Amino acid sequence: MRMEQAIAALRFDPAVPVWLLAALALLCALAVGIALWRRARGVVWRALCFAVVLLWLAGPRLVEETRQARSDIALLAIDQTASMAIGDRAKLADQARAAIEAQMHGPDAQALAGLELRTITVPEAGNGGTKLFAAIDRALADIPPARLAGVIAITDGQVHDIPSTSGAPWAGGAPLHVLIPARGEETDRRVRIVSAPGYGIVGKSVDLRVVVEDLGTHPGVLNPAGSADLTIRRDGEPTRTLSVPVGREQSIEIPITRAGPTVVEMAASALPGEASPLNNRAVVTINGVRDRLRVLLVSGEPHPGERTWRRLLKADPAVDLVHFTILRPPEKDDMTPLNELALIAFPVRELFQIKIREFDLIILDRFTNRGLLPSVYLRNIAEYVREGGALLMSVGPEFAGMGTLAGSPLASVLPAHPAGMGPDGVTNSSFRPEVTPLGTRHPITENLPGWHANAEPDWGEWYRLVRAADVEGDVLMSGPGDQPLLVVNHVGEGRVALLLSDQIWLWSRGHDGGGPQAELLRRVAHWLMKEPELDEQALTAQVSAGTLSVERRSTESAPPGDVTITSPDGQQSRVALTPGNAGRSVAKVTADVPGVWQATDGVRTAYAAAGAANPLEIADLRASATILLPLVKRTGGTIHWLMPDGAPILRRTEAGREAGGAHWIGLPRRGDHVVTGIAALPLLPPWVALPLILGLAVLAWRREGA
Repeated sequence: MRMEQAIAALRFDPAVPVWLLAALALLCALAVGIALWRRARGVVWRALCFAVVLLWLAGPRLVEETRQARSDIALLAIDQTASMAIGDRAKLADQARAAIEAQMHGPDAQALAGLELRTITVPEAGNGGTKLFAAIDRALADIPPARLAGVIAITDGQVHDIPSTSGAPWAGGAPLHVLIPARGEETDRRVRIVSAPGYGIVGKSVDLRVVVEDLGTHPGVLNPAGSADLTIRRDGEPTRTLSVPVGREQSIEIPITRAGPTVVEMAASALPGEASPLNNRAVVTINGVRDRLRVLLVSGEPHPGERTWRRLLKADPAVDLVHFTILRPPEKDDMTPLNELALIAFPVRELFQIKIREFDLIILDRFTNRGLLPSVYLRNIAEYVREGGALLMSVGPEFAGMGTLAGSPLASVLPAHPAGMGPDGVTNSSFRPEVTPLGTRHPITENLPGWHANAEPDWGEWYRLVRAADVEGDVLMSGPGDQPLLVVNHVGEGRVALLLSDQIWLWSRGHDGGGPQAELLRRVAHWLMKEPELDEQALTAQVSAGTLSVERRSTESAPPGDVTITSPDGQQSRVALTPGNAGRSVAKVTADVPGVWQATDGVRTAYAAAGAANPLEIADLRASATILLPLVKRTGGTIHWLMPDGAPILRRTEAGREAGGAHWIGLPRRGDHVVTGIAALPLLPPWVALPLILGLAVLAWRREGA
C-alpha cells in the first residue's frame, strides 16, 4: 500500500425522510410563490427562513475520509508448453521475463511505483493443448478486479482455450498484452491423417487418407510447384516416395501381410523456412487380423474325443471348418453294394493336392494311413508344412501300430516318433499332465489355468500315453516318468505340434475336475498359425504414456543381454534388459519424440509408434498473432514480436488513455484504496440553525407589518 491521503467531501444526512423533505420544499415554494404573486412585503426574508429550515432538515455535513491507496497488480504469464521448446522460443521468453522483472526493480522502477508484478507459468496440459487462459483465470482468482492493471502473456500464440470475445469484458476490462518470441508470422508444413483404419485383414490392403498442408503461406509463393514429397515406410521396410499435391487428400494403399500390429510412418519433405519439421511426419498403427481361419480336420478311427475337436472348432465363428471322418476303412469288406452306401467319398485329390495351401491349419486326429492317402499326398502335407503351413496331430494307439504316419513321408516333419510298436509303445495308466520347465517359459503353456509350480495341478487325470523317441523340438508337457506329452517344433517356414495322447477330451467332459482343454488347444492352434502374441522367441515394443517398453520373450535360460533402441530422429542407445518371469525381460526408456521407435537385439527387430504427447501442440507449430488478435484488440492491449527488439518498456497510463505503442505497453492506474478513517462535521448544527431561523422569521414578520 501507498501513503495515506485525506479526502474532504460535502454530504447530507437528512433528519426526515427524503420524500417528506421534498414535500416540505414544495409547500415552501408554493407559499413563496403566492407571496410573490401578491407582492407581499417580507417575501425575501420569508424565503430565506424557509431555506434555512430545509437546509437544517437536510443535515449538511463536511466528511473527511482518510484513505490508504492500494498498489495495482500486473500479471505476467509465461507459456512453457511443448511448442515453446521449438527453436529459440524458450530462450527469448526467458530473456523477456528477465527484462520485465528488471524494469520493476531497476533504476527506473520509480516510474512504476505502486505496481506489483506477479508471475505464473503455463505448464503442459496433457493432450488438451495450451491452456493459457485457464492458468490466468486461476491466478486472477486471488487478484481483485479493481487492482488488476493488465495481463502480459509471453506465448507463441498457439492457445486453445481463448475466452469468447462477446459478452462481459474479459478480466474486468484490463488490457491483454501478448509478447511472441519470433520475428513475425511463421509458416509450417504438416502431415494430417484424415482417416486410418484400426485394423486390416491379413492378405488384403487398407486405405489411409492423408493430406499435406502448408500453413501461413500464400499459394505459389514458397512452394511454386504446389507439391511435396511424401515418404512412406512400413515396419522398417524399404521406403517408397510419392509426389503429392499440397492441400489435397490422398489415398494410400497399405498391404497387411501379417497378423499383429503394422506400423506405418509417413514423412513430408520440409517447407523452406518453416517453423519446425516436427509435424512433417505422422505415424499409424494398423492391427492385422485374420478374416476367416480355414481348418481341415481329418478324423481317423472313431473315438470318444472326436466330437471334442468339432465342438471346439465350430464354437469359433471365425473358423471355416472342413471335417472328414474315416468311418469305413478300405480293408473293410462286408459285401454291401455301393449303391446302398450313403457315405461321401473322401475328396483326397482336391484336399491334399489342389486346395491344400488354402488351409491355415490341418489337424489329423487319430489318423492312420491304411491306403487312404497315397505317399504323394502325405508328401504334399510335409511340403505344406515346410513352406509355412501348420500341422497339429493328436495320436492314440494307432501311432504305434500298423499304418503309423511315422513310417510315411510325413515322418520327416514329425517332432517325435513312437518308441515301440503295438502295446509296447503305449502306456496305459493314470497320470496328471505336467508342464515341463521349458513349458513354463513357452507362451503355449505359460501360466496355463490350473497349473502350480510347486503343487499338483488343478486338473483331471488322463489314462493313455504314446511313448515317444527321437524327439525334436520343444517338450512343453509330460506324462508319467517325464515322458513327452506335447511336443512342438519349427519345420522350415512352418510349424508342427504333436499331442501324444487321445485323452484330452476327458478335460472337456469335466472328468476328475476337468482341465483347460479349450485354452490349451486354442494356444496350440494360434501358435501353429504364427499369431505374434504366442511366439516363443519374440521382441515386442510399445509406447504408452510417453514410455517405450521393450519386451524380449525367450525360452532360453541365458542372460537377457541388452537391446539397441533407435529414436525417430536417428539417435541410438543401448539399454540393458531386466529379467522377469517366464522367460521375459523388459527395458523401458522415455519416448518423448513422436514417430517410429525401433528396438533390436541383433536378431529380431520391433517397431512402436509414438504419437505426440499433446497432439494439439504440434498440429500447428507457427508463432502467430492471428489467434489472439481479436481478444487483444477488444481489451485495448497490444501485440509485440520479441525479435529483434526484445521486451517492450512498461509504462503507467491513466484510465481511458492509449494502452500501448510500438515499443511500449501501458498498464493503467486503477486507483483502488482502503478507507482507514472517517470524520464528519455538521455544517448547520441546531444551536446555529434555531437562532438563525427565529431571527429570519422575526425579520419577515416585522417587514410584513411595517
